[in-house]
Amino acid sequence: MAFGTQEDTDEVMNEINMTPLVDVMLVLLIIFIVTVPVMKHSVEIDLPRASSQPQDTKPETVRLSVDAQGTYYWNERQVADTELPALLKVEAARTPQPELHIRGDKSVRYEKVAQAMAEAQQAGLRKIGFITEPRTP
Repeated sequence: MAFGTQEDTDEVMNEINMTPLVDVMLVLLIIFIVTVPVMKHSVEIDLPRASSQPQDTKPETVRLSVDAQGTYYWNERQVADTELPALLKVEAARTPQPELHIRGDKSVRYEKVAQAMAEAQQAGLRKIGFITEPRTP
């Protein structure tokens, strides 16, 4: 007694086998059922409250200029080389600390600008920038 004939096995199967699809879906469902409670577990933390008002205390800028002869100017006022460290220390002690903008003449010796930067660093100023002029074509 034969279970099938040659003609039965040559026919194209026109139905989808749903068993593997159902197995995969059940496995995914079990995985989600197990992992969702784990993901929702959280640690209770008492966070501090902050005010929602922005602080508008912008630090002022101090302009230190060095002209072609090597003379220092503190906010457009001429200062002696010996006065500069004391002025920088006073500004470094302020809260918030101001920004130091250094403008050096292009013909001044680099040594004078480097001395000003070193003195600003020794005084404790953390925000130092350079002012330049854009190139003209």
